[in-house]
Amino acid sequence: MVLVVDVARAGRLIAPGPDVGSTLRRAALQVDKILRGVKPGDIPIEQLTRFQLVINMVTAKTLGLTLPPTLLLRAERVLE
Repeated sequence: MVLVVDVARAGRLIAPGPDVGSTLRRAALQVDKILRGVKPGDIPIEQLTRFQLVINMVTAKTLGLTLPPTLLLRAERVLE
């Protein structure tokens, strides 16, 4: 599984993506239901609700970009 942070570290300026920790916790809850006897077909499909935004400031500086402070505040992580 490719993590959003890894994509940003590889050089992408802005890396949006799913919150992997939240996704794995939800998957574990579904596995728990199956192990307790619930039929997999009876478990509703869940849509992702948590996402991450990671910004790579090294790439921004290399490109000569100044990112708005409001964007930086929205990011879960800013890589320096």
